[in-house]
Amino acid sequence: MANLGPLGQYSDKVHGYFAFPYLEGEIGPHMKFQGKEMLNWSLNNYLGLANHPEVRQTDAEAAAQWGMAAPMGARMMSGQTPYHEELERQLAEFVQKEDAFLLNFGYQGVMSTIEAIVDYKDVIVYDAESHACLIDGIRLHKAKMGKYFTFKHNDMESLEKNLQRATKLADEQGGGVLVITEGVFGMSGNIGKLDEIVALKQKYNFRLLVDDAHGFGTMGATGSGVAEHLGVQDGVDLHFSTFAKSMASIGGFIAGPKAIIQYLRYNLRSQTYAKSLPMPLVIGAMKRLELLRTRPELRQNLWNIVNAVQKGLRSRGFDIGTTQSPVTPVFLHGEHANSVVTQLVVDLRENLGIFCSIVVYPVVPKGVIMLRIIPTAVHTLEDVERTLDAFDIIQERLTSGTYADKGFAQVVKSAV
Repeated sequence: MANLGPLGQYSDKVHGYFAFPYLEGEIGPHMKFQGKEMLNWSLNNYLGLANHPEVRQTDAEAAAQWGMAAPMGARMMSGQTPYHEELERQLAEFVQKEDAFLLNFGYQGVMSTIEAIVDYKDVIVYDAESHACLIDGIRLHKAKMGKYFTFKHNDMESLEKNLQRATKLADEQGGGVLVITEGVFGMSGNIGKLDEIVALKQKYNFRLLVDDAHGFGTMGATGSGVAEHLGVQDGVDLHFSTFAKSMASIGGFIAGPKAIIQYLRYNLRSQTYAKSLPMPLVIGAMKRLELLRTRPELRQNLWNIVNAVQKGLRSRGFDIGTTQSPVTPVFLHGEHANSVVTQLVVDLRENLGIFCSIVVYPVVPKGVIMLRIIPTAVHTLEDVERTLDAFDIIQERLTSGTYADKGFAQVVKSAV
């Protein structure tokens, strides 16, 4: 019998409320959870494109014209279309790369990219807080007996030490070095020190792969990402992003030098052996990219909300870490935080009508609860004020010990 693991063993108690919750209604800041209206801060719909009228119309028209089956087959065999190629051309131009290749799914796509571009002679050096998709790609490298080193999060001294080790090993094996990091780290909101990493290319010979899932559409003068924000587009060899965040869809892309992208077209296993991205998703992605490029007010609206949320939290004494992006962690501190987290979550949802992601130990230290806020362009300043007031209430109840009362335990029992 399978072991359900540290979370799965409690699935009968948490499923549908704390894990796998149902959010209902039109995608946006105000949705229903278990029949109650919620102010929702848990969607990566940064630019509000999920329900943008032009996007909805394009999606509907493309589905009516093409259906979800076209094109049939993998792109290498029978699933290639001029539309797929045109989207790739537009994406490459937007992130200032020579070429781009579409991915059916971001997670699988970047895993497969890592597996394809390094062999057992090559050495990977990666940030310790890299996303799970990157870690799983590195595990594929490990399965081929490839070597790798981890550097401390955003720590350039640690990176350089590991680059020295990796360079020595790669030279001995006749391979190369690949550095992997992120543009925006999705939990802390920190941005990767891409400018400092690129500067290290003057001393070391390596290629740089950046996962900019949260930065694409939100960061930089045109929204192309953190590399643009830091002025080092040319120093990033491979730019990866997903359509699942600012683009509010499914799929992703990898962009870089034409020779590398052409190599990936013929060697990326997750695409070679998978059906082509359905036409409505391709046509819809082009509309989303058009809006991302031509409607800077969407990004400005996003940052108006981001600035209001983050300034408001700091002014009220909340710890939001060192975020430099729209991702906004809120760290609540209390002696008994870990033992009353369920009471806090239920209070936040049932009594205050706020829905956001909750992170607890061991992801954060004991005595800390992290609420993860994702501002979007379609939130309002009224939403921000309501949330700030609610957070004041839960912080007071956490520090005063109110959540330890039997009354709150009963609220949890009745809600779940």
